[in-house]
Amino acid sequence: MAEEAEQPTVATVEEPFDLVRLSLDEKIYVKMRNDRELRGRLHAYDQHLNMILGDAEETVTTVEIDDETYEEIYKSTKRTIPMLFVRGDGVILISPPMRANVG
Repeated sequence: MAEEAEQPTVATVEEPFDLVRLSLDEKIYVKMRNDRELRGRLHAYDQHLNMILGDAEETVTTVEIDDETYEEIYKSTKRTIPMLFVRGDGVILISPPMRANVG
């Protein structure tokens, strides 16, 4: 019985957390509850999706109703945070960095 040569480990995604693991030290996008969005470099995470983001930019979108026309007015507020702890129970979505296919 011939044994197969061991293949080099390739970065594959077999479970959801693999995608997060492969995004370590990369810029990611995180959609949070209450119309908050974060972009930042993922430094660490745990099984609850608590995360540490560096160089984070938070965008908060609010909706106001115009008193005269009753139209919805969307306003976005941005701020930069050097180091941010994100509590995992507020996370809705995590998007890994965009990778360009070259060649």
